[in-house]
Amino acid sequence: MTEVIMRVQHLSKDFATRGRGALSGKPGVFRAVDDVSFTVDAGRTLAIVGESGSGKSTTARMAAKLMDATEGAIEFDGEDVTAARGSRLARFRTDVQVVFQDPFSSLNPRHTVQRIITAPLDYQRKAIPGGRRAFAASLMERVGLNPDHLQRYPAQFSGGQAQRIGIARALAVSPRLVVCDEAVSALDVSVQALVINLLRELQRDLGLSYIFIAHDLAVVRQIADTVAVMHQGRIVEHGERDAVFDDPRDEYTKQLLAAVPRIRPEWEHERAALIASEAAAAAAEDTASAHA
Repeated sequence: MTEVIMRVQHLSKDFATRGRGALSGKPGVFRAVDDVSFTVDAGRTLAIVGESGSGKSTTARMAAKLMDATEGAIEFDGEDVTAARGSRLARFRTDVQVVFQDPFSSLNPRHTVQRIITAPLDYQRKAIPGGRRAFAASLMERVGLNPDHLQRYPAQFSGGQAQRIGIARALAVSPRLVVCDEAVSALDVSVQALVINLLRELQRDLGLSYIFIAHDLAVVRQIADTVAVMHQGRIVEHGERDAVFDDPRDEYTKQLLAAVPRIRPEWEHERAALIASEAAAAAAEDTASAHA
């Protein structure tokens, strides 16, 4: 039987609003997430998909405890962490890390890569095994970057390389669950493929679980084990990936899948070859840049 590492039950999030006019508008409440429940299995990937404004990123941020829920409960490894504070919250932050959409806005431009990667351990006042440089270098190698570039700054890297630095930072505290909040949506298609392959490799080698937030169904099909479809703050469909993609039950899910561009069968091999070629070119460019 598969172990459940996270259980989210009846999660909701309200935001205060005002009507037209900052002074005259009457206060109100907007429910961005409404009664959402799901589980994340150990060593597997739950993808949460939906249009912009569907509530998927808000849900992910509540699950990672970057914001508090208005209602509902969050369990991690069988323990209720909904109201966790202090040392219990610190332990949760060790177990659950986040990789954000835009690597350049989530990495401090004034800090070197070495400082960025070791920052989570500094914040949690944990010893850094083997010293800062050796520790950061090992993580750089783990995500496919040149460890000789530890003293460089984020602006000296490509978008794909910067996202790898963000992944290395997340790995620094040896998390069990990583929330990827649109982690590849800002990258070119060929670079997306490289980062997805890296995430799958890390999952295989380290036993990581993922909550993967995305709006691109093609990306979701590559990485997800289970899929939750969100619409207007609610989960309208939830199941194993192939069941959701091949036999959707909800009308909104059917509309999402119908909106995915269809490619003629005779173009499939040409398209696959093009993506592989772009991925190889991007990898060669990354390697050349790493040794520049």
